[in-house]
Amino acid sequence: MSGCSRVENKNLKQLVMWALAFVLLIALFQNLKGPPAETEIPYSTFKSKLREGRVTQVKVRPDLIRGEYKDDAGAAQRFRTLPMPDLKLVEDLETYRVQNFQGEADRSWVTGLIVNIGWILLFFGLWWLFVIRQVQVGGKQALSFGRSKARRIDDKKKETTFSDVAGCDESKEELQEIIEFLKSPDKFEKLGGKMPRGVLLFGAPGTGKTLLARAVAGEAGVPFFSASASEFVEMFVGVGASRVRDLFDQAKKAAPAVIFIDELDAVGRHRFAGIGGGHDEREQTLNQLLIELDGFEQNQGIVLIAATNRPDVIDPALLRPGRFDRQVHIPLPHLKGREEILKVHARKVTMGKDADLSVIARRTPGFSGADLANVINEAALLAARKSKEFVEISDLEESIERVVAGPQRKSRLMSDAEKKIVAYHESGHAVVAKLLPNTDPVHKVSIVSRGHALGYTLQLPKEDKHLTSRSEILNRLAVLLGGRCAEEIIFSDVTTGAADDLAKASGFALKMVTEFGMSEKIGPLSLKEPDREIFLGRDISQGTAYSESTAELIDSEVKRIVLEAQAKARDLLVSHRNILDTLAARLIDREILSGEDLDVIFQGAAA
Repeated sequence: MSGCSRVENKNLKQLVMWALAFVLLIALFQNLKGPPAETEIPYSTFKSKLREGRVTQVKVRPDLIRGEYKDDAGAAQRFRTLPMPDLKLVEDLETYRVQNFQGEADRSWVTGLIVNIGWILLFFGLWWLFVIRQVQVGGKQALSFGRSKARRIDDKKKETTFSDVAGCDESKEELQEIIEFLKSPDKFEKLGGKMPRGVLLFGAPGTGKTLLARAVAGEAGVPFFSASASEFVEMFVGVGASRVRDLFDQAKKAAPAVIFIDELDAVGRHRFAGIGGGHDEREQTLNQLLIELDGFEQNQGIVLIAATNRPDVIDPALLRPGRFDRQVHIPLPHLKGREEILKVHARKVTMGKDADLSVIARRTPGFSGADLANVINEAALLAARKSKEFVEISDLEESIERVVAGPQRKSRLMSDAEKKIVAYHESGHAVVAKLLPNTDPVHKVSIVSRGHALGYTLQLPKEDKHLTSRSEILNRLAVLLGGRCAEEIIFSDVTTGAADDLAKASGFALKMVTEFGMSEKIGPLSLKEPDREIFLGRDISQGTAYSESTAELIDSEVKRIVLEAQAKARDLLVSHRNILDTLAARLIDREILSGEDLDVIFQGAAA
């Protein structure tokens, strides 16, 4: 909002200036327009016309007499004449009944000079304001084309500290050492240690890389220069390299200092990685960055912090020691970290007594810091929409579902036939998940439309998992295919509602065969480079690492795994048809069932 107000104030200021200039120009025009043409006549002619009664108006000043008289046709004519000593002039004006006569101020040459110079100064002032100044501004912009656009954050503007960052204690420790080095370099240098030149923060989007860098600015007490890598790249070759040089020059003058570059992969990608050659501007910018980090000049007291979520495409020359000495992984927060993050974001929100953030932390595995911030914000908006005085646990649970599945689509009305299909589909997921071991507990089943889904089955693990067994993946595949199997059993037909389930099941099965080595026919082979996303400039020429016959075998194994999981889900649903029917009927009636409701249904079926 502050940016919008600044823009509006700037526009208002320019509008006022233009209006003022317009008024001044109108006044200047009116003053310079001058009186109508005057005919100079002898003083004797003036006296003659005065005696004839033709003079109607007279203005007298010591050096000039001017006025109007009527000619033979009765038209008004303006005149001027030089005065002569005439003590009876005023008496004659009264005698011959001049309608309007008055004196006029004496305009000496000093007064005239001042007035004329004033108008000249006004003209040149307006010329400078609207012409010369604009040219100067444009010239400065042209001359500053190669200057860095980095923003310097001073001590007074630093608002983020490590107390605002939670869920990544190990990463904070790594950066805390950098901060101590900046504050007291002698402590490390007396043992022969050198300040790290660069720190690369990498991790999934939303894990808090930029927030950590801002916290360094708040803790270090040194100048902090922040820039985005995309600001260096322009269509003109050499501009990016010039901006890199200027950025480091600014940092040298303010050393010790910290430079933060966000989204480093915009300029730090593999060189010569594009199709048909590299982008010259990007590569020159990268070369200049390499020189500044480890060139002939030692940038003492300058630490470069960069952030990216694509470390696999960064040029190896940037990642070697001496340039980015530290590579800090910012992982997704664990259970305790999620609770701490929720507490940080809940500081400015009025929370109810029942709003237990530890419960919300257990129900949000795999959420990033940005996701958790969104959960708190959505809960606050939901509570405000309902005119509540504080945020309750129900608002937090609803916000989790909004983040995971999207908002409720109350306007999307389903027919009774579609509602029944969706109810059996979601019941199929829930029944298979309840019956199979090593599956995440079912938290909620709903046939209320959210986002693009007509219904959903929400499973939340009890604790964070870092390893997944083969049996757990196979059971997960069976749960995914349970909805489609339920449709086949009840309606002897299938719908398009299982498209997302099939995509996820196929993806899991493919990873089991090509990455996890969980296929007996393929064996313990990894046929795909792990933890590396496709980068067109690097991977297009490499092709696959296996033959066509192996590819056919992979396809057959993926199909076999998916079909076996489908058969497992189908057998479970056929043998527990009564639970499937009961759960579907209850869903049609109530639309939303909790995990406790499912427990009651299964206990009743067992009895």
